[in-house]
Amino acid sequence: MKSKKCSKGLSEKTAVVICGATASGKTGFSVDIAEAVGGEVVSADCMLVYKRLNIGTAKPTVEERKGIPHYMIDVAEPEQGYSVSDYENAALPLVYDIVQREKVPVICGGTGFYIQSLLFERQNGNVPADARIREKYENLALEKGKGYVHSMLAEVDPESAEKLHPNDLKRVIRALEIFECTGRKKSEQRDGFEPRIRYAAFAFDYPRNILYERIDRRVDQMLSAGLVDEVESLYRDGIDERCQCMQGIGYKEVLEFLKNRISYSTMSDMIKQNTRNYAKRQITFFKKFPNLIWLDPEAKENVERVSEYVVGRKTDF
Repeated sequence: MKSKKCSKGLSEKTAVVICGATASGKTGFSVDIAEAVGGEVVSADCMLVYKRLNIGTAKPTVEERKGIPHYMIDVAEPEQGYSVSDYENAALPLVYDIVQREKVPVICGGTGFYIQSLLFERQNGNVPADARIREKYENLALEKGKGYVHSMLAEVDPESAEKLHPNDLKRVIRALEIFECTGRKKSEQRDGFEPRIRYAAFAFDYPRNILYERIDRRVDQMLSAGLVDEVESLYRDGIDERCQCMQGIGYKEVLEFLKNRISYSTMSDMIKQNTRNYAKRQITFFKKFPNLIWLDPEAKENVERVSEYVVGRKTDF
């Protein structure tokens, strides 16, 4: 798709990306930026896609959205699995539609693979693993043999199959996984990133101790707001650890508490520690993100500076 101007003055950047660690203030900032540049928010969070998961996901309320259209929130049932491919297939047309309507897509979230799927053509090495697909082919190999799985690859990607021995099950499954996720043969793909949309990406650069304090406060607020009741309601309806959504931080620990496997205080401590660990992984991921601009979270002029940069009134940062 050829990029076109999204709003008056927008000459360089087609999309804005607000990313970074959990509890860093992405959601509120994305709304402020969308207001300033005439944008609409596309969530890039693997937990916000689920209906009924509100408190533990810090899902923005109607009031917090301030009338700004938000997409990719509440699009999946709790019992559904939801892959990067599912997200890309649903979200990318929305991004293009926002651009065509001469608005600015403000992509906001901390799920790095979701963001990558929108900004870059997925190349061979950048197709994320999909546990459900791998498990399916591993089970087929156990039931019908490695040769059967290899023959499945030969049907869809004979060139890759020719290069792989049937006993090399890991690589055979990887080639099938790439085909199933992207609809393209592994043999036809290249490694590396291929940008498909111009963007400006920003993240808040919090000192680690301050970020951890924010995480701890957020967890306390979630528990006070009724996170345990939220998980209990889902559990009563058959949503348990077999469901992908219940593997999310906050949900899996509360489920352990509801099953009397851990105490309330242990549950709270585990949520905080697991969230901190997740934040560290996010920071590591985004430090490698191409052309990411790190912002001082205490700077009062962030909204003005970012919006002027996005619409082209400011040429550097």
